[in-house]
Amino acid sequence: MSDLKPHILQKFPAWQWLQHYSPVKFKSDVLASLIVIAMLVPQGMAYSMLAGLPPIMGLYASILPMIVYALIGGSSTLSIGPVAIISMMTFATLNPLFEVGSPVYIEAATLLALMVGLISLLLGVLRFGFLIQLISHPVIKSFIIASALLIALGQFKFLVDVPLKANNIPEFVLSLWEYLSLTHIASLIFGVLAILFLIYVPKILATQSIQSRFGSTAFLSKALPLILVVISIASVMLFDLQNVGIKTVGEIPSGFPPLSFPHWNWELVQTLLPGATMIAMISFVESLSIAQATALQQRSQLNSNQELIALGLANLSAGVSSAFPVTGSLSRTVVNADAGAKTPMAGVLSSLLIIIVSLYFTGFFQDLPLVILAATIIVSIWKLVDFKPFVDTWRYSKADGIAMWVTFFGVVCIDISTGLIIGIISTFILLLWRISRPHIAVIGLVEGTQHFRNVQRHHVYTAPHILSLRIDENISFLNANTLKGFLINEVSENIDLEHVVINCSSVSSIDLSALEMLEDLNAELSKLDIRLHFSEVKGPVMDKLQHSKLLTHLSGQIFLTHYQAITELATASSEYQI
Repeated sequence: MSDLKPHILQKFPAWQWLQHYSPVKFKSDVLASLIVIAMLVPQGMAYSMLAGLPPIMGLYASILPMIVYALIGGSSTLSIGPVAIISMMTFATLNPLFEVGSPVYIEAATLLALMVGLISLLLGVLRFGFLIQLISHPVIKSFIIASALLIALGQFKFLVDVPLKANNIPEFVLSLWEYLSLTHIASLIFGVLAILFLIYVPKILATQSIQSRFGSTAFLSKALPLILVVISIASVMLFDLQNVGIKTVGEIPSGFPPLSFPHWNWELVQTLLPGATMIAMISFVESLSIAQATALQQRSQLNSNQELIALGLANLSAGVSSAFPVTGSLSRTVVNADAGAKTPMAGVLSSLLIIIVSLYFTGFFQDLPLVILAATIIVSIWKLVDFKPFVDTWRYSKADGIAMWVTFFGVVCIDISTGLIIGIISTFILLLWRISRPHIAVIGLVEGTQHFRNVQRHHVYTAPHILSLRIDENISFLNANTLKGFLINEVSENIDLEHVVINCSSVSSIDLSALEMLEDLNAELSKLDIRLHFSEVKGPVMDKLQHSKLLTHLSGQIFLTHYQAITELATASSEYQI
């Protein structure tokens, strides 16, 4: 039994931090949970509405998933719950299939959470966490920016109170043109005032004069969305704004989320599977990147497979508690960390507070204007709409820049899931293109050293009867012909050539197609009385070559260093030329 204890502790990180829990840490966690709850209540309801679901489901999505992650997850500050992008992807998956807000739509949302959880859990158990991380960062960044733009545009229908569509920008523009004349002015004014409140009041609170008079206003700034909710509800009740057409959330059921498995059938599962896979992928990438950032700050360890398992179980708990897919929230995690959260207990305490709100205070929110939730989403998500990364990426790498723009236009012109798939495919196409066009350099000896550099970049010594090449890539079927073509061109330009030396310092593998190319190249060069040599071959590559015919029929030698190859093959140092 004693041997099992370390294994169990590894699977349940909560046992580790609970053993060293103290009243001081509890005090810090309580304060952090109070600050996070001020953001979580309006955000949860807003993101649930963004997913096309009743606002109460946003609170349900903030209860069991946070508790489960606290027990299984490795990050002490990661806040699990509803987030804008996953809510938007949920809406994009379900909207074409069911009527938004209908019972079957709600049931499908909980099934989607269950499927996302099962996919994440399976990948984590099988230790396939690395597969999801194969999506390039530029594609993820572009996807988030494009999704944020669509999310913000999607909330305009609540600002103007007309049925605008925002699955993509062309659809949004057409519907805006069609319904613009029906704009509800009172809702627009109310929404604009709310947006201005959320944008400029934090700036006023951050001024030196306010700080010097009232001290730190950090908590007040974080609680502004909740303050806006209270003010707007009071305004609706005092001035009877519903009579002027301001739409509100309406009656919200109270109580603990009902625990049950959603109804399902294989046909529905197959229909939802592509969307669930995309959501699981983005959910994990976003959650892991946030968790890694906080882990780095706190110098704590993080296991990607363990995070997948924790995220999978969190989504499973969402699926059985009448909620929708969840992941780590960047804004709430940052607030949680800045507020001084010491352990995952802060998330547990936030969940307990949400339970209290769900049981006793849902009636308070029934007069909350929908336009206020829309304003909250627009302000929080618009910060992500930043085109500077596109410019920076393009300057650094044209290939990554192309992948970013392709992903962006795919998302905003078609839809979220299709855009992401296009971005992933473009990434791999560009990766294959880069591998197929490796950097190959003719190299020479740098004077006074034993180092060799590109003849086009440095003043180096070369020998007319020796051709030194360096390929800065693994040799595979993708680039074997490129290497052969490069070498043929170089050989054809030098009639005095006697030796070809390929520097393999950057080569970590040679596949079978490349090996056959090298064998053919060796035979063809031998007919021209040119000997083929290799230098600086790495151990794993040499192990593979030992079982091939290349070494048996090799016309030249394999040298430990390139310097050794040149000094042995050159007849005299006078044969070198600058």
